[in-house]
Amino acid sequence: MTLFYRLFILLLITSTSHAEDSFPVVKATPILLKQIKVIAIGEGQVHDSLRLPARVELDQQRVARIGATVTGRITETEVVLGQEVKKGEQLAILNSTELGLAQSAYLKTSSQVNLRRLAVNRAKRLLASDVIAAADLLERESMLNEADVDLRTATDQLRVFGMSDSDLTRLSQAKKIHSFLPITASIQGTIVERKVTVGQVVQPADALFTVADLSHVWVVAELPEQQATWARKGDEASVTIAALPGEELSSRLIYVADMVDPSTRTVTVRMALPNPQRIFKPNMLATLTIRKQGAQELVLPDSAVIRVNDSDHVFVETAPDEFQLRPVQLGMRYDNVRRIIGGLKPGDKVVVEGGFHLNSERQRKELG
Repeated sequence: MTLFYRLFILLLITSTSHAEDSFPVVKATPILLKQIKVIAIGEGQVHDSLRLPARVELDQQRVARIGATVTGRITETEVVLGQEVKKGEQLAILNSTELGLAQSAYLKTSSQVNLRRLAVNRAKRLLASDVIAAADLLERESMLNEADVDLRTATDQLRVFGMSDSDLTRLSQAKKIHSFLPITASIQGTIVERKVTVGQVVQPADALFTVADLSHVWVVAELPEQQATWARKGDEASVTIAALPGEELSSRLIYVADMVDPSTRTVTVRMALPNPQRIFKPNMLATLTIRKQGAQELVLPDSAVIRVNDSDHVFVETAPDEFQLRPVQLGMRYDNVRRIIGGLKPGDKVVVEGGFHLNSERQRKELG
């Protein structure tokens, strides 16, 4: 223990003893005794907690931003904002000349592959009959390989544009270009954003629809940089929603950012929240409370604290029916209890109800 700390403790004890001497003992009347409640203080489970302003957000692992895979014009839209959709359900139809050109290239290269494959087979028969040289067969096989490469390229291009294997099979069989392409939902959920109208020309980079699964949401808060080491993934947390007073839901932190946001000097923390009834709406304001593992500490009910001269005091029973106001040093509030730093010891009998009446009696005696 350092010399400075010893001097601080000595000064604290001295100031407490002087303060105790300055308050007279209050003798409680039988009527007053019925209005007060006394308990012996002891240790209790204390959870360090931190309250942060927060907001409800979409669960980004359950969100799909859907756009066109090829440049074209929207000819039809089939969904509206707020509509529930299933995975694979058609949202709009796109007419694209670029898709038509890609299909045309696919049909041409497919035809070339078939013709060159026939040429290779014919060359093999002629070589077997010594009609042509082996070099002629190698040349035709090389031309077939080139055509195969072109066909794979055209096939990959159509797959990028959104055509499935069954679509490619129908195209090969019908040999008919179809430049209309459906835009479909990639997940099941709700249309939470729509940025498209009929007749609009769209690019592959445009987000036309946002589909979100609202059965789960996130509660996101920003932890100040100075307290960045305070929260850990897996810490207990609870949330209250401003629009839904009286409801508190408990869970754990699923994410604590590894980097500080340079613009806000904060660390993002996140809690997952089940939302099967769609009660919690994205962008709702909330309060996120993070709790640490509890520890046994000497605690005092918050109702026992009386403010006198801008400092904390409690009434301590010094003898049967006799009470004295005593200054105390208290820590933070945890669920209606305060951690005791100094001024009390285990077993002290403290007034937890009716302290206001005792204080009024004390003031009356001092004035008298």
